[in-house]
Amino acid sequence: MGLSEECTAWESRVASAIGSPGTLAVAFSGGVDSSVLLALALRHLGSDRVVAVLGVSDSLGADEHEAALEVASTLGAQVVELPTREMEDPGYRANGPDRCFHCKSTLFSQISNELVSLYGIDAVAYGENADDALRPDRPGSQAAINYHVLRPLAQAGLTKEMVRRLARELGLSVADKPASPCLASRIPHFSEVTPEKLAQIDAAESGVRDLGFSDVRVRHHGEIARIEVSIDELPHAVEIRSRLISAVRRAGFRYVTLDLAGIQSGAFTLSAVSHE
Repeated sequence: MGLSEECTAWESRVASAIGSPGTLAVAFSGGVDSSVLLALALRHLGSDRVVAVLGVSDSLGADEHEAALEVASTLGAQVVELPTREMEDPGYRANGPDRCFHCKSTLFSQISNELVSLYGIDAVAYGENADDALRPDRPGSQAAINYHVLRPLAQAGLTKEMVRRLARELGLSVADKPASPCLASRIPHFSEVTPEKLAQIDAAESGVRDLGFSDVRVRHHGEIARIEVSIDELPHAVEIRSRLISAVRRAGFRYVTLDLAGIQSGAFTLSAVSHE
């Protein structure tokens, strides 16, 4: 597929950051960043030298799992589904502001211990972009540094908007997909992460999406579910209030609230790190 001159230059910078490993593992989630990274890696190295590693755990929503596999299939990528074991890490379950560090450490460690020799992997890359690299609420970045994981998008200086433009020119279906962090991000810090809470969140968010919402977070506050939708969809949420309440209560919540501030990316972690 032909790209504009500007996007071709960006692609070249990403290719330089990837280098020429015999086999590259891409930590793949199905979001726009990892999808663009996977697409560019495939164009640069070829499908026989790239493996998409999809970490599968309770924190990956069922809808996100299915969507990720669909994107990888469209790209013609080899996918390895790796059941991750972050729930075995007390630091992850404790859910401090460094939760993502423990999660990413588990993923990169398992790739190193279980997949490197099996698939002949010479390097691992993940989809951090240049905007993420500047944010204080991305502790997973330190895990990548510890495990010598490549960050080609960030190294190439690609911002989120640049990544989205590349995705459009590459014809990726996820070009305008809203950010979808793991389900554990819906649990306030220092409230333990459990499979039961994650299942509740997954079911509640799926129920809300089925009502026609394009983006949603259901924050878990014990018996209370705090729903975040995009600002322009707040009126619709009020209009179908009864159906919204029923959908979320079916997931096991007793009380249902609607946050008038709308979607708040990284709200828990940003608040926590700003007070450190």
